[in-house]
Amino acid sequence: MEEKKDNQVNIELTDEVANGVYSNLAIITHSPSEFIADFVQMMPGVPKGKVRSRVIMTPQNAKRLMEALQENVGKYEQNHGAIVSSNMPPMPPMNFGTPTTQA
Repeated sequence: MEEKKDNQVNIELTDEVANGVYSNLAIITHSPSEFIADFVQMMPGVPKGKVRSRVIMTPQNAKRLMEALQENVGKYEQNHGAIVSSNMPPMPPMNFGTPTTQA
């Protein structure tokens, strides 16, 4: 007899999306109704980075993402040891040619 599982979600992952994109910088902004996460690739010696992916989500989903990241970082550190934050200098101001975030 097959067991019925509640709350299952069927998710499709295309080959293109499965390859992923590399990002070494994330810029997060918000308005009263949404959070915007831009995943940027900065290359050494190149003064201009490129946004590789943008994710827009509700505040509720942004909080769920934060909690999921905290949980997964905790599990990672249990298995592999503490993640050491680098002592990189702060990033210079960035200009995307857009106004400050507003709703």
